[in-house]
Amino acid sequence: MLVAFDSQTGALTRLVDKTTHWAIERRPDLGISFRMLVPLPDRQDNFILGRKQRAVKVDKISNREVVIEWKNLLSQHDGIIPISFTATAKLNDGVLTFDGTLVNRSKLTVQTVSYPYFGDFNPPTRDSRMNVRSMRYDNLNSDEIYPDFQNELGYWGVLYPTKMIASSYTLFCLIQSHSSAGSAPEQGVYVETMDPDAPYMLEYTFEQHPGVMSTIDNAVPDTDEIDGKPVHLEFSMCHYLFALPNSTTKLVPVVVRTYSGDWHAGVDIYKSWRKTWYKPARVPAWAEKVNSWQQLQVNTPVQNYRVPYNELVRYGKVCAENGVTAIQLVGWNKGGQDGGNPSMDTDPGLGTWQQLHDAIEKIQSMGVHMILFDKFPWADLTTKWYREELYKFDVTDPYGIPYQSGGDSYLTPVQLAGINNHRFAVMDLLDPAYRYIAAEQFRKALALGADGFLYDEVCVQPPNHAYNFAPGHGYVPPRYIYPGAVKLGEQLHAAADSVNRNFLFAGEGPQDWLTQYYPFSYFRINASSTPVERYIDPYLPMMVAVNGFDDRMTINFCLLDRYIIEYEPYNFKGQLTDFPLTLAYGKKVDALRRKYKAYVWDAKFRDTIGASVRSDGRCRYSVFVTKTGKRAVVVVNMETDKTITAQVTLAHHGPLVVATPEHPDAVPTSGVLTIPPLSAAVIMEK
Repeated sequence: MLVAFDSQTGALTRLVDKTTHWAIERRPDLGISFRMLVPLPDRQDNFILGRKQRAVKVDKISNREVVIEWKNLLSQHDGIIPISFTATAKLNDGVLTFDGTLVNRSKLTVQTVSYPYFGDFNPPTRDSRMNVRSMRYDNLNSDEIYPDFQNELGYWGVLYPTKMIASSYTLFCLIQSHSSAGSAPEQGVYVETMDPDAPYMLEYTFEQHPGVMSTIDNAVPDTDEIDGKPVHLEFSMCHYLFALPNSTTKLVPVVVRTYSGDWHAGVDIYKSWRKTWYKPARVPAWAEKVNSWQQLQVNTPVQNYRVPYNELVRYGKVCAENGVTAIQLVGWNKGGQDGGNPSMDTDPGLGTWQQLHDAIEKIQSMGVHMILFDKFPWADLTTKWYREELYKFDVTDPYGIPYQSGGDSYLTPVQLAGINNHRFAVMDLLDPAYRYIAAEQFRKALALGADGFLYDEVCVQPPNHAYNFAPGHGYVPPRYIYPGAVKLGEQLHAAADSVNRNFLFAGEGPQDWLTQYYPFSYFRINASSTPVERYIDPYLPMMVAVNGFDDRMTINFCLLDRYIIEYEPYNFKGQLTDFPLTLAYGKKVDALRRKYKAYVWDAKFRDTIGASVRSDGRCRYSVFVTKTGKRAVVVVNMETDKTITAQVTLAHHGPLVVATPEHPDAVPTSGVLTIPPLSAAVIMEK
């Protein structure tokens, strides 16, 4: 890379990928150094703009490092404020690292610092397209930023169309570019928050200046100016420091790199960094094998008491008869699903504690593991427990008002309209006293003898209640509460280890770094989902909901991306035998995976890397590489009423065979496949 800074202001004025000649930061006059938000007692809207500052020092330490310092900063509405900011930019082997230290000698709180700041982020060419890709819920989301840019924050609240992506969901983002006509190679910019245990939240922030040409299609002007105003995309990393008066704060380092290729090449950079800090958690052997689950809801906040404890064994028998390995039991606790949180007492409306304990024991003696489902981030506002005790652990906003979630709706028209939902208070997981309460509730689940626990909504941490402004609890507010999820994970593991070292910890779509504590991920997919977590961790147990009455498509995606099947008839309120077509096809797919597990289960998932597939209809494919280097390609026909012909191309391959769920005995193939509607085939290299 070539990186340039203004010697007077310290602004970043130029950034070029010297290999591809992509001028990412192109126009020096649009360069920006930083931006800070420093509210006044009577005015929150008080920024310190880097453009208004002069650097007191811009030292080029070497060809690889620049140190820039600003002192006594000029704010928009309060004159000079005694704040110093020292920033360092280092460039080593194409890796650009931005670091910084803020010294706040004022009586004000520095709420945010945006750094690094790119004032003129350009696509490689005018006919390129750019998308921001970021991880969330085991998917690689995609948001277009050029040639179209859709505002996500509400036109009433911003001057310019804006997108913001929180680091509490993703430790990196990719700014992926490709030619509209496909004539230019794909390339991208990788941006990383270089601390998986960050002490505060960051957001990847994009602003399109001065706006779009049309609010109908959100098209960005394709010229350098419009109406005499410069057209430019600003990209910055916003650090939510909340640096208190008379304090010194070190910024989380931010890494910027370029890469050639599609999203796989960008994620490969993250995978390399991940190896330096990621510590895999222990997973029971049964959960690492080909297995399938059923999710079963037995009660909700509207007290429907669908399945009493003494009837659970009937469901366990059906699972055992159909080779289903586990039941995820939902709503078993007092109040039902999304009622009574975070209670893990049993519910008298469903039966006695002993009845549930005995049912779990009987079901597990059949070889079906019982996994209890619950959550900890919320407290049910309708409970006496909240009114008398749990309110002490509320996460509150700067005005002293507790943050709330609207709760979830169940079954009745009044609930579905949101009229009498059980609304939730947000609990402070960073508070040791609340974590003690949560751990004690978890011990109640352990005492029931279940083989595992699925933490629902472990993935939830909206930016709007990421900080607790409540005083007390032994700290000076505000504080970033998200690290509490890790601390709670450590406590729950310690509790489980004292009872059952093979206890399974699962979670709903945990962020990648949280899989160190919840190493079994459950989530939902659609046709556009990108299997990024599977690409990052080829062997992590990952499970997908299947609830259609002939849900071959979702089951095929499970085969395609090595996902465990979780059967959910009637949206997890029914019996396995309620959807015989789905169950029958799922059993065939799992039988195929067991028969060829060396190729599609114990093998390394490579997504589409290493093969190509051409077909005369809609299809998807994935590539696996066995431990001996042999390759397998899974091809799925996505057409609902059309048989397709697909040509699979593998370089330098040996003899090929093909097997399908309906015809599991492998036969030789040339690589040309005929695949019926909503079916799949697995080609394997002998």
